[in-house]
Amino acid sequence: MSPEMSPQTAAALPTSSTPSLEPAPRRRPTPPSSSPDRQSLGLRLEGVVKYFGQVGAANGVDLEVRSGELLALLGPSGCGKTTTLRLIAGFEVVDAGIIEIGGHPVAGPHLHLPPERRRVGMVFQEYALFPHLSVWHNVGFGIRHLDEPARQQRIREVLELVGLTALAQRMPHELSGGQQQRVALARALAPNPALILLDEPFSNLDAGLRVRVRAEVRAILKQARATAVFVTHDQEEALSLVDRVAVMLNGRIHQVDVPQALYRQPISREVAAFIGEANFLPGQAHGRTAECELGTVELLVPAHGPVDVMIRPENLAIHPAPPGPQVHRVRDQLFFGHDQLVRVDLSTGRTVDVRLGPAYPFAQGQPVAIKVVAPVMAYPRPEGAP
Repeated sequence: MSPEMSPQTAAALPTSSTPSLEPAPRRRPTPPSSSPDRQSLGLRLEGVVKYFGQVGAANGVDLEVRSGELLALLGPSGCGKTTTLRLIAGFEVVDAGIIEIGGHPVAGPHLHLPPERRRVGMVFQEYALFPHLSVWHNVGFGIRHLDEPARQQRIREVLELVGLTALAQRMPHELSGGQQQRVALARALAPNPALILLDEPFSNLDAGLRVRVRAEVRAILKQARATAVFVTHDQEEALSLVDRVAVMLNGRIHQVDVPQALYRQPISREVAAFIGEANFLPGQAHGRTAECELGTVELLVPAHGPVDVMIRPENLAIHPAPPGPQVHRVRDQLFFGHDQLVRVDLSTGRTVDVRLGPAYPFAQGQPVAIKVVAPVMAYPRPEGAP
């Protein structure tokens, strides 16, 4: 890789092709609690469409990211999130729609600014560090247009920001995975971009290191007051890292919300099934309550008629019960150390998951009583559903 190559192009070469997607029925994304004006937006997408042949990868993407906000674009593999990121960066041309960065149009009808004119910093999962350049020269690669005193000052600033001042003369192969991640982030921040894009930035790190590094990256981006979009399929990563999460399914944004609200009140059954673990039981809703095979449950949002009641495993409690024909029984349990997931066969024949702390021992086949201990969500039940 030549040092004369554009840093945006060098760091953002595609690592994999985007899988084909079938267009999905349109859903409106959840509007922000207070709609910001365009001057306060770091990023805006309106009706963005991208086709590969006859297959839609982005099927009318609408998204707003406030300046200084960290947002996760979360979805399963093949949902179109990496294509959306590449459209924002300028590596793909939109077929329809508008993209604005920092209030300035960069893509739209008869408009396509190249990546180097979009003031976008890129951090990819393989980091794309130049192996023959030191940390210092990797960080300074994208600001060679500055005069030497200004360039050196900016390199010192971002190295201090990411805590790598003492490692400035190290080569990439002499760094840990977490340190390489911070070098890649420093290089992206050095040109003072309007927007930082991160594509699965922690996937190359082992589980223990991943938790620590993502906390460090969040702190660095917040200190830099950066506007950033993370693309990830890791739900734990998304929910713990950012200010808001945008759920993308089948090429569309289905819901944008703060992590707590997204987890507790998914906008649809489809989003609920994707975010976290959930039990779905058929029921009949009557406003603020619903009847299901676990009895009467309180609803977070009023509903009426046939519904699927969504119950998170942690919203269930179990305790030993005397044997009998109508009791529920423990099928098995998965122990994770900090908690455990107990699978319970209901007397009706369905199976539900219950999340408990680590100190509750239950034996396989043990009779148990089960109850719902918190308000839950319910979604209209499709006609003819089993």
